[in-house]
Amino acid sequence: MPTVVPTEAPGDETTALLNYLDAQRGGIRRSLHGLTAEQAASKPTASAFSPAGVLKHVTYGERGWLRTMLGEHRDFASASKEWEKGFALVEGETVEDVLALYEKVAAETEAAVRAVPSLDDTFVVPKAPWDEGGPRSWRWALLHLIEETSRHAGHADIIRETIDGKGAFDLVFETGAMPEPDWSAFQDGQ
Repeated sequence: MPTVVPTEAPGDETTALLNYLDAQRGGIRRSLHGLTAEQAASKPTASAFSPAGVLKHVTYGERGWLRTMLGEHRDFASASKEWEKGFALVEGETVEDVLALYEKVAAETEAAVRAVPSLDDTFVVPKAPWDEGGPRSWRWALLHLIEETSRHAGHADIIRETIDGKGAFDLVFETGAMPEPDWSAFQDGQ
């Protein structure tokens, strides 16, 4: 959890997958809520990531996958350079800048996924040092994006909690992503 993911209409796999992807994006966005620029750039754990670095990394990662899904050819060297730049904000770049880019990439991903006739349609993943590449379905790509975004949402949770003690549920309620439940209704004996 920590938010309730909207259900889809029966048989609407596309909406189900997009809703789960967006729920994980929300966790990453919320991990930055209320942080100063210094806190957002801080690396208080053993990870090489800061909260802002996690945001930028998933933004660049999703944008890279979308380019691949749409058949844009990018050579490995230029894609690697972009990936390397994606772990921290650079001078003049703000969390707000990257949040805006993340929203733009998310909208582009949703539009592209909704435009494909079937999640069974394929695109070609280029060969990389860790993978032979080859055809992949759009369903595979969405599941991969959910997996990667979820992993990094967990990283963001731990980093944020280390900064100021706020956990994912604290941020869900604080940002209004979900109202805090009436916990007393769930006490023993009721």
